[in-house]
Amino acid sequence: MMRNSAWLPTVFNDIFDNDFIPKANCTAPAINVKESDKGYTVELAAPGMKKEDFNVHINDDGNLIIKMEQKQEQKEEDKNTRYLRREFSYSKFEQTLILPDDVKKDAISAKVEHGVLTVELPKLVEEKVKVSRQIEIG
Repeated sequence: MMRNSAWLPTVFNDIFDNDFIPKANCTAPAINVKESDKGYTVELAAPGMKKEDFNVHINDDGNLIIKMEQKQEQKEEDKNTRYLRREFSYSKFEQTLILPDDVKKDAISAKVEHGVLTVELPKLVEEKVKVSRQIEIG
């Protein structure tokens, strides 16, 4: 008599890995941060998301908070069997970024294009004070 010791995982895969209970998507969006002389650019990959799905703000501690939330409902109806199938999809993500001291916080802007959220963080422009001057001898 031969025993199959791997039957238990197969049973659980059959139960939980099907159309009724899809696998949870546990991946977070990829984030790129670039720096230039004029500022920083944060890029967040979010395919299929619209600007209404995002909330970008600065909290009381001066940190940049990026929130993303999307709810989808798909319905398929078969007229012959009067069967209604619903699939709910829910994605939620939140990231806190500690901003450098040289960011001009009142000039931060954000946009969504081609599935990428881009947040522009301009740097403060420091005026250089001329230190050279003529000193009179008294």
